[in-house]
Amino acid sequence: MKHAVVIGAGPAGLMAAETMAAAGLQVTVCDAKPSVGRKFLMAGKSGLNLTKQEESGAFLDAYAEAVPALRPMIDAFDADAVQDWARGLGQEVFTGSTGRVFPKAMKASPLLRAWLMRLSEAGVQINTRWQWQGWDGAALKFDTVDGVQTLSPDVTVLALGGASWARLGSTGAWADLLLEKGVTLAGFAGANAGIKVEWSDYMARHFGVPLKGVAWTAGPYTSRGEATLSARGLEGGGIYTVSRGVREGHPLMLDMLPDQTVPEVTARLSKPRGKASFANHLRKTLGLSAAQIALMQEMARPLPDGLRATARLLKNLPIRHAGLRPIDEAISTAGGIPFEQMDAGLMLNALPGVFAAGEMLDWEAPTGGYLISACLATGHWAGTHAAQWCAAQFA
Repeated sequence: MKHAVVIGAGPAGLMAAETMAAAGLQVTVCDAKPSVGRKFLMAGKSGLNLTKQEESGAFLDAYAEAVPALRPMIDAFDADAVQDWARGLGQEVFTGSTGRVFPKAMKASPLLRAWLMRLSEAGVQINTRWQWQGWDGAALKFDTVDGVQTLSPDVTVLALGGASWARLGSTGAWADLLLEKGVTLAGFAGANAGIKVEWSDYMARHFGVPLKGVAWTAGPYTSRGEATLSARGLEGGGIYTVSRGVREGHPLMLDMLPDQTVPEVTARLSKPRGKASFANHLRKTLGLSAAQIALMQEMARPLPDGLRATARLLKNLPIRHAGLRPIDEAISTAGGIPFEQMDAGLMLNALPGVFAAGEMLDWEAPTGGYLISACLATGHWAGTHAAQWCAAQFA
């Protein structure tokens, strides 16, 4: 049997391992952490959104400029395949009202346990606390609890993640190791990140409050998702979806009443106010929450004169901010290995026999099932082509 090594035990690495084992390779997975799938388990704390059930064109659009490269990989392991894979592990799934697909258990641990059991039954060996240190000649070198260890596989798949959530294993330290081997990389940047806002003391009473039923815009990126006011700024799916636009320098705008036009908002504001304060008038006529009203005052005082000007402001409120939260807090990262540095099977041009998958690759997508789905798809693709390459070398 030919020997394959996978470095990194997240969803991309484990999928590559499973695919190569099914092709008849002896597979060893090495991970620096004491246990595997740590970021996968963290994602499961909010429900483990595995994929999204929607028309294939709309699904692919989420990957923006990476679509040409990712299309064959996602076509080969699409949303239906992800669901079949989960069911094959004994985990029933359901589709929510927005098309997002979750395991009925609403967490990652049962799925991961079943997956590890199946990998073990397939003969996959998993080495934890094995920190990859690059190469020693042609061999892979690892720092382990038993000292330096080396492995000399016939084929290697790298699945080391991006550069966020370092405590879960995605440190991005692999970048220097590949640069030394002549692999050109795209710089890391936070994706699906929170927005840093330096609030006045007045806003503290609203921390933890979600902003619902609103719409966010940053350049070409829009979202109808909610966001939460926090001491550090703005967090939540609505913000993560447009954070790329903020990163690219577009202004962040908030529409508090996306289902109403400026004339409709103006007409509602024109109702008799009586002795009510302006804040109470906004609440009664437009249904704005106290947090929404506070945010408007925080960002736009002194408020404009005239009801129509106020309506325009509510429909297009500029959000002052200090950029994205630090990259280590981002859910995912952009940057990494450009597709031009690999062949169609995800083998590195500079390193024959070395493939890469998952968040190491230079692609990004919003939350909503796209991240895990593409990690599984690229892991499956890299594993498939690694096995084929290995077979061709030793035919």
